[in-house]
Amino acid sequence: MQIYLIRHGETDYNKSRRIQGQCDIELNNCGRELAKITAQALKDVSFDLVFTSPLKRAKETAEIIVGDRQIPVIEDVRIREISFGEYEGLCCDPRNYNIPDKDFINFFNDTVHYHVPPKGESLKQVIDRTENFFKELVGKEEFADKTILVSTHGCALKAMLASINHTPIAQFWGEGVHKNCAVTRIEVKAGIIEILEEGKVYYS
Repeated sequence: MQIYLIRHGETDYNKSRRIQGQCDIELNNCGRELAKITAQALKDVSFDLVFTSPLKRAKETAEIIVGDRQIPVIEDVRIREISFGEYEGLCCDPRNYNIPDKDFINFFNDTVHYHVPPKGESLKQVIDRTENFFKELVGKEEFADKTILVSTHGCALKAMLASINHTPIAQFWGEGVHKNCAVTRIEVKAGIIEILEEGKVYYS
């Protein structure tokens, strides 16, 4: 099994550093262009099927990558982005910061001391649900020889990798969140999961 994990293209919320989470924000023009460049780079990959977060930005990214391939595109809520609850739509840019928790930046810089927003999700919860998705995916014998695209989000993607690598919460982000439309390739063979390439972008 070959699995291509991709983070969605850019949105206006990404650009302005607004907390996006499960807000259903579509790609902006730049995001669509990044997806088109990535689609061109992956045009010779023979995808058999696609799993996508149901959120517009991930679905549109998947659709652009798929192009005219006639393959199933399956939505799965388990690979939605983390929920930031009541903080979604607020801004974490220091110039326009309006999040009630002054320590929200711990989400990026000090994950052990991250305070879950009201009605939001913890990192552990996101790891658990994305791990459930990934284990089910790789456990399906009918997919053993398939090439699969998974279109998801920055935190959800890192959560999947954290479960594969057994990464502690303190080291959750590693080298940081993947760029928009960054691609991670994974091979699953005889039950062994190997990350072949992580966070590759096809644009400059």
